[in-house]
Amino acid sequence: MTTFATAADLKAIEAAMPWADRGQARSMYEYLTRTKTAHGSRPAVSYQLLSGPETKKVTLTWAELHAKVTQAANLFRSLGVGEKDVVAFILPNAMETVVTLLGGAVAGIVNPINPLLEPEKISSILRETNAKVVVTLKAFPKTDVAQKVAEAVQFAPNVKTVLEVDLVPYLSGLKKVIVPWIRPKNPASHTASVKDFRTEMARMPSDKLTFTDTLEDRVAAYFHTGGTTGMPKVAQHKVSGMVYNGWLGATLLFKPTDVAICPLPLFHVFACYPILMSMIGSGAHVVFPTPQGYRGEGVFDNFWKLVERYKVTYMITVPTALAALMQRPVNADISSLKNAFSGSSPLPVELYNRFKKETGVEIVEGYGLTEATCLVSVNPPDGVKKIGSVGLVFPYCNVRILTRQGATDYRECAVDEAGEICVSNPGVFEGSTYTEADKNKELFADGRFLRTGDLGRIDAEGYLFITGRAKDLIIRGGHNIDPAIIEEALMGHEAVGFVGAIGQPDAHSGELPCAYVELVKGASATVEDLLAYASTHIDERAAVPKYLEILPELPKTAVGKVFKPDLRRMAITRTFDAALAEAGIPARIIAVAEDKKRGLVAQVQKSAPIEDAAVQAVLGRFSNPWEWAP
Repeated sequence: MTTFATAADLKAIEAAMPWADRGQARSMYEYLTRTKTAHGSRPAVSYQLLSGPETKKVTLTWAELHAKVTQAANLFRSLGVGEKDVVAFILPNAMETVVTLLGGAVAGIVNPINPLLEPEKISSILRETNAKVVVTLKAFPKTDVAQKVAEAVQFAPNVKTVLEVDLVPYLSGLKKVIVPWIRPKNPASHTASVKDFRTEMARMPSDKLTFTDTLEDRVAAYFHTGGTTGMPKVAQHKVSGMVYNGWLGATLLFKPTDVAICPLPLFHVFACYPILMSMIGSGAHVVFPTPQGYRGEGVFDNFWKLVERYKVTYMITVPTALAALMQRPVNADISSLKNAFSGSSPLPVELYNRFKKETGVEIVEGYGLTEATCLVSVNPPDGVKKIGSVGLVFPYCNVRILTRQGATDYRECAVDEAGEICVSNPGVFEGSTYTEADKNKELFADGRFLRTGDLGRIDAEGYLFITGRAKDLIIRGGHNIDPAIIEEALMGHEAVGFVGAIGQPDAHSGELPCAYVELVKGASATVEDLLAYASTHIDERAAVPKYLEILPELPKTAVGKVFKPDLRRMAITRTFDAALAEAGIPARIIAVAEDKKRGLVAQVQKSAPIEDAAVQAVLGRFSNPWEWAP
């Protein structure tokens, strides 16, 4: 591991030799085999079904994980999965999820799918990827994953085999006896063959592959983005990009003796690449507590005790989880903890300050995206961490801040000038990011720089700041929501003429979906009517608006399009004013100004003497910046 503190440290690593000369693994199996050889007896992955600090846990060493991945890859190949065939999994976190992810990438192309999606979305992804094998849960109390997948497979004719994972072996005592008796029924109405994952895996050799592992770069994973649009975008990830993420983690962050706790889902790139691939690269140990991670019963209450149990050195988190943890006391010995890595959405300043005060632990923010096989930048653990920035750009990663000029030309922005963040690195599949060729059109600037859709700037010291989003997504607790699905649903109401959906600031989730509506002339409808209609017609529950307002007229551009920056200003003003009033702060928002460096900035006016700290304590909980009105 090489420590780094400045941009110069990272540039030195890059200057030492080209990426191609680093001698990295050429296949996922070679990557995992190297780790088995170097760290075979060390713990690799731990998992527990329940959140208690003394409940049953399962730990695999790197040698044991390698053996199970070998079996899984052999199983998938026996079911007809070649290098260009797809193994999809719709699973909560479990040891089998890790094994499927890696085994699927060894045998063919692995396709993680969010188990919280509705059957229609799951089915559309299975069709888009032509998945041949699906790994999912066996029916289990308090979850409908198995039932949703059974319904989805009906409409995915390419799926030939469904492999079921039973969570009962993770239970102990009376629960292990009772659950099989109360297991929900799940009669299959599809034609795919249904088999038990563990039983079938046990039939396979664990000491070697039954097929030749091709030692050349290829697509080994498909990840869907968001999941809230009608037709999902599926990003293609090559082995080189996956290994690049692992190399970054092993080179800059993790040692073999480190333990990372990662209560994030394994259908998301954050858990799969910066964490799991980094564990493989470094030989460190990762802990996945409960199937639902942070959403699991008792996880927040027991989190610090789990840190103590496993002697965790790094916690992996997101702002929503940090906010929830700050509502619980630090009730365990967490002296082993070195850092917390946060991603998925901007971290409010006040939350950062409170966490550091309560725990003594530094939060390190980073930036990545599915289309780039994740990692782009991180605040240096050994250097200055600029709150509000997403850190320094990683070695072998070229970030340009560009502004479009004309139909095809781009201009490079100056230092601290905002523009679109465009990325080229070993994780970017140039020209072929998405499986569908049409979706790659206009995705690249100058032919090789992935247009992220995020707006940002780079300061004089090389720190990257996110200032907004060109792609207009609502990010609710790290979950991407396309505003179009809210707008299209509400436009189906006969009384609705125009809709503008945005993300309104939220101290817990970062953003919550919000809709502004203009009614058809002469029509009538109430807010309650429209919210009820939205709840019925938006099948992605996270996308249902938490606030809806009817305006006499929505702000529009010269060509008649809804002008969303004005809606965002309204939402910031409303939520900030409400927060100040609730806290009894004699101040209000008189304007929301556009700042080239910081994006939309709330301007606060006081009506009585008040300290900056009092306002900061309230508004610092949001990721949107504020300042005193001039």
